Amino acid sequence: MTTDAKSVSDWMLAQIEKDGCLYQDDVVDHIVRAKSEVLLRENTEGNLVLGTTVLNAFKKLTPDSIVWVGPDKYWRWRVTEDEPGRNARG
Repeated sequence: MTTDAKSVSDWMLAQIEKDGCLYQDDVVDHIVRAKSEVLLRENTEGNLVLGTTVLNAFKKLTPDSIVWVGPDKYWRWRVTEDEPGRNARG
């Protein structure tokens, strides 16, 4: 079962709609189980993370409604207290 960046981004949004947030590790696991590792890349620490195609597809799908919490490596719904942009503090 291979998948593409659009279907992964749709799955990501569905998970956030269900749970309120989504951890990067869960998306990586989803992609590995789908045998679509081509959508991943290795970061400087040697960990698998989402590739640019998935990130761009997800940003296009959720330009203003979702933010990334970098220190904890998850996405969540934007709240009033969030600063402009894609990144949030927590």
